[in-house]
Amino acid sequence: MNSYKKLAGDTVIYGMSSIVGRILNWCLAPYYMVIFAPEDFGIMTNLYQYVAFLMILLTYGMETSFFRYASKSDEPDKVYSTAVISLFSTSVLFVIPFFFISDFVARILEYPGHPEYILWLAIILGIDALTAIPFAQLRLKNRPVRFATIKIINIAFNIAFNLFFLSLCPYLLKNNPESIVKLIYSPEIGVGYVFIANLLASLSTLVLLLPEMLKISFQFDQKQLKVMLTYGGGILVVGLAGMVSQGIDKILIPFLVPENQNPMQQLGIYGGNFKVAILMNVFIQAFRYAFEPFFFSHGSKKNDPKIYAVIMKYFVIFGLLIFLGMMLYVDLLKLIIQKDYQEGMKAIPLILLANLFFGIYFTLSLWYKLTDKTKLGAYVAIFGAVITVLLNVLLIPVMGYMGSAISTFLGFLIMMVVSYFLGQKYYPVPYPLKRILTYFLIAGIIYLISIYTNTFISVLKYIINTFLLLIFFYLFLCSKTVS
Repeated sequence: MNSYKKLAGDTVIYGMSSIVGRILNWCLAPYYMVIFAPEDFGIMTNLYQYVAFLMILLTYGMETSFFRYASKSDEPDKVYSTAVISLFSTSVLFVIPFFFISDFVARILEYPGHPEYILWLAIILGIDALTAIPFAQLRLKNRPVRFATIKIINIAFNIAFNLFFLSLCPYLLKNNPESIVKLIYSPEIGVGYVFIANLLASLSTLVLLLPEMLKISFQFDQKQLKVMLTYGGGILVVGLAGMVSQGIDKILIPFLVPENQNPMQQLGIYGGNFKVAILMNVFIQAFRYAFEPFFFSHGSKKNDPKIYAVIMKYFVIFGLLIFLGMMLYVDLLKLIIQKDYQEGMKAIPLILLANLFFGIYFTLSLWYKLTDKTKLGAYVAIFGAVITVLLNVLLIPVMGYMGSAISTFLGFLIMMVVSYFLGQKYYPVPYPLKRILTYFLIAGIIYLISIYTNTFISVLKYIINTFLLLIFFYLFLCSKTVS
């Protein structure tokens, strides 16, 4: 029972930082919808997807490798030092060339007039990759409060700089054209201020993490690094393949949607609604922060598989509660989603479920991490990525961004199912499969009933939907009394 309480407690702390931070960040989505046209939102969505791919490459599985080897090493400080020095070296080697090739890269990505976007994002990537291991160290040493504090400060700075550049500066310049503000603000930069705000926030995080970074022992163990790179190689492939499944659509839409259908506008609409559906990701990220060090510190005890089975049950219940909580009150989202973006709301149910499947897939992935079969785990991720890419190529030209949503949904569903069966072979866990499928079935029925209530007047509809949500919540309470 103490194991459950420990995981739940850490998840709450990580979750509060993640939830508070993500909700604050989430508020930027409707804010951007007011400030920017869908085409500009499409630029942000497109470039940040490239950033997400490169971030996985730049950390090359080192975070998970650090957890794996620092948690069982007699010299964890040496493992930490080796990991930090490795990431520092590769981050510097990555960033420096962009001071010379950003214009060339901008032309390749079809942003020829904005090489500065590329340079700013490259520096952001370098900083975020460098700080990955200090953040991991805080998690490993069970310091969730400091971890959470720095994360929230980062997001607070990001939001503050966004408001400063996108609202305050234009207001001040409008009322006083000769203001000193014109020395630091130019309307021509436009969406670029989103990247500048991100860069300044990342720099603030780097400063806050300097105490952790300066604690390294400056020991560099080449043999240890080789072992970590070998283990992390599989994690890298899994991460890249998972990102393909999760985000390749945001790169493919500009190329696959016919020009006469305004691909960047479609991408902006899809990207805006994708961000609105981020609440499921908040839950998954919070759970991941707590669960990964948790299972690496276990995994060898006889009762551990039973613990993982119970954890999975509650994970699914909470995930479905989030899905129902958003879908039963989806009309309220129209209050914050600008009219130009509202047509994309039909993709939200698929995005939510796809993210839930991804969370289940991540939770299942302990089988290859604990048995060091990361290569096999990579094959599963690659298989899911290939399926997702093929579906995107087939469906986007015909269905636009809805083809992307369907492809992501099916891709993660397939990965989840394949991972489950392989996990039962290599690290059997007695997951309550029938009960979990029953939860999905009940949630599906409740969702379908809620669609029918759309024809009712608002007050009656929300009364019925609230009653339906309480039914599912009662199911969660009942599950506590059932093993």
